[in-house]
Amino acid sequence: MNIPDYNSPAALKKILDENGYSMQKKFGQNFLINADARKRLVDTLFENAVPSETTVWEVGPGLGSMTSEILNRDAHLTAFEIDKGFISLISKYFDDFSSKGSFSIIEGDVLKNWKKELKRLTENGQNAPDFLFGNLPYNIAAALIADTIEEGIRFKKCVFTVQKEVAQRMCAKQGSEDYSSFSVLCQWAYDVKPILDLTGGNFWPKPNVDSRAVLMTPKADFPGCKEPAFFVKLQRILFSSRRKNLRNNMCSYFKDNDFVMNVLEQAGIDSRKRAEVLSIKEMLHLCDVITEIKATN
Repeated sequence: MNIPDYNSPAALKKILDENGYSMQKKFGQNFLINADARKRLVDTLFENAVPSETTVWEVGPGLGSMTSEILNRDAHLTAFEIDKGFISLISKYFDDFSSKGSFSIIEGDVLKNWKKELKRLTENGQNAPDFLFGNLPYNIAAALIADTIEEGIRFKKCVFTVQKEVAQRMCAKQGSEDYSSFSVLCQWAYDVKPILDLTGGNFWPKPNVDSRAVLMTPKADFPGCKEPAFFVKLQRILFSSRRKNLRNNMCSYFKDNDFVMNVLEQAGIDSRKRAEVLSIKEMLHLCDVITEIKATN
């Protein structure tokens, strides 16, 4: 079965109409119709990699515009798709790749299914995929990225297209308005840098917001602290109320002012500061101080 013209909104609409399908706003469905942008994103993904030796998870393939780019480079691709209509179509479009064992589809919500798929791989003696790729809807982007990091999974490379404000949070520097617990989580595990901005006109249907593609590569010095699982919890404690200082946020969690003041003093951090002015290095040090004090009590 021939793949559609991914650059033509009219052609894409015709396929949906002929099959009785429609775009579902609740899934954040928008197709990237800019061929140059699609190529650039996949070029970034496979830079310095051997595609035939590479495994990729793609989130939300839609009608397969990016899927086609990836498969044509001989990579092994697993796609997570929630829309049954899209699954029906891309199963036909890429049947040859499925027959060769280089393409498979996992139906359903990726937030619920990725851990099951990882468990299946592990039980079969396989590793987590090398790359994670996708045009991520706003409502799942932050959750999926945070979820994988919290579970200790770091991909060799991630290329995401997300709503611009999500990308700004991912790349935000300490002290900025966008710097948050999500910023810390992303930058703790990965080096994050923007690739390109995409206005609404690059997509069909045209969204009301701009998007930004980002590249994430693993940080060499990760995790940088003694208790990574606690660090995930700690940075959320520190940012639990942006208007409150470190002492107040920590006391709300630990319920012990003397302990909190002792921890901050030993860490060399002013209790009156707010979380957004702390560097990730300072937070990692604070995590280790808490861990050490708790171990001796």
